Amino acid sequence: MKQKLKIGVLIDQYQISSWENSILQELVNSPYAEITVLVKKKVGKTTQDTFSQKLKKYGRVFLYEQYMKLEQRLISLSPDAFEPKDIRETLSVPELTVETTETAFSDRVVEEDIAKIKDYKLDVFLRFGFRILRGNILKCSKYGVWSYHHGDNNVNRGGPAGVWEVIKGWDETGVILQILTEDLDGGVKLFESYSSTDKSSIQRNRNNYYWKAKSFIPRKLKELYEMGEKDFFKSVSPLNNKPSIYYNELFITPGNFTMVKYITKRVWHTIKEKIRELFVLDQWILLYKFEKQDKISQSFFRFKRLVPPRDRFWADPFIAVKDNKYFVFLEEYIYKKGKGVISVIELNEKGMVGDCQLVLETDYHLSYPFLFEDGDKIYMIPESADNNTVELYECEEFPLKWKLKKVLLDNISAYDATIFQYDGKYWMFANVRTNEGASTWDELFLFYADGLFDEWKEHPMNPVVSDVKKARPAGNVIEYQGNLYRPGQNCAKRYGHGMTLSKITKLTETEYEEMEEQSIYPNWEKDLLATHTLNSKSRLTIIDAMIKRNRF
Repeated sequence: MKQKLKIGVLIDQYQISSWENSILQELVNSPYAEITVLVKKKVGKTTQDTFSQKLKKYGRVFLYEQYMKLEQRLISLSPDAFEPKDIRETLSVPELTVETTETAFSDRVVEEDIAKIKDYKLDVFLRFGFRILRGNILKCSKYGVWSYHHGDNNVNRGGPAGVWEVIKGWDETGVILQILTEDLDGGVKLFESYSSTDKSSIQRNRNNYYWKAKSFIPRKLKELYEMGEKDFFKSVSPLNNKPSIYYNELFITPGNFTMVKYITKRVWHTIKEKIRELFVLDQWILLYKFEKQDKISQSFFRFKRLVPPRDRFWADPFIAVKDNKYFVFLEEYIYKKGKGVISVIELNEKGMVGDCQLVLETDYHLSYPFLFEDGDKIYMIPESADNNTVELYECEEFPLKWKLKKVLLDNISAYDATIFQYDGKYWMFANVRTNEGASTWDELFLFYADGLFDEWKEHPMNPVVSDVKKARPAGNVIEYQGNLYRPGQNCAKRYGHGMTLSKITKLTETEYEEMEEQSIYPNWEKDLLATHTLNSKSRLTIIDAMIKRNRF
């Protein structure tokens, strides 16, 4: 039987954050790793600062400290990534208290304690404490010290984590997992990911992407265990084979003047949005175009609009062709109901034929009615993440009568499942939220099966994409000139803001690669805010878009 990876944990106090504690809980129960030692930094005597020292130390960041306390009182996080936990309630392992020599920003473990640590023959150290690490502690474990950098290392170095992205109004908030080296910003990247910045709250922004990052360590340790050293480091080499030149300032805690500007801007933005909401409705609509022959339409400015009544929106359109008639299945969201249903419209070159008709309604929210033909059967997989399922419906009487045929995946928070056939297998893309509190926009998972009703297996490289700019599915996989293209949502600026087309360059049971080919943004009309679904079948191409519409 394969020996588990031996893990050490570096801390400087027993109180750790809930997201860190969740990592340790997962490792304790895992078949691939065991935590064998807890290494705690010895805390020296501290002297009480005088009033004048405190004033000098905290005066510059007084407004920042007060603003964060205000957010903590006003904003409830559930679950809270930063709720304190006592590590001793999770771990029952030997403990070493080590001494360090300290400079202004770094810690160096003394050589006497380095020798004691080496006796444990560790594979990996996890850094949940200490400051910048220097010296032989970086070499005490076979595969180094693994540490998070909560920020996009290319544009944001320093700190505090998850704060400047909000203050600066950046669309993305990045995070990496790396192996530390003496080169402070030149560690070996193991994983990187990007989330949409929550520009209305620093607390929510931090909470979201800290919970997402929680999965990185267990995933990569499992990969190291299963793949072995050589293949594991080969798999992460693409993250480390290009220079990373940093061109921004080194960020520090925001000062009072910065916070005054930010708070003023935040208040003014909130007032404008409240006034805007009185007069403007943001509504999802459909846009379509028929071609003279079977091909995808590629000029969105030529598309015609289908605008629903003001009490609802239409989104996520999918096409079925029956008896030379075109039917569009869609999410219909009636605001008073507070949940989506699946409806259908018939469409020709002049527009809608008849009314929009209800197809499927459940006790939980439905959307993204993915259609799939297999033999002479037509199936639908509506998004049913609120029920923690991926459900397959079979059409009994087209287009209105459908029955639940099988639950393909259960106990999973999966969004926008998209199936296609390739190389004799069935493949399914879906965004999956693995941790409560994390976003549903960021991480794309891949599953495969020999047959539609066979067992669906999870791809070993999951998540195959961890990037809010392209992860979440945006329609059918497109075959174009012999290549496969995966439409993905770009949710960096806002939910469903745009789309990307990524060419699938490698797809096997063990490998997946794609290359981003094109970005699509809602720029062809002034009233457009977003577009996030693209489908084409026969002569019809259809998309959705969010528009600004007068409420009255």
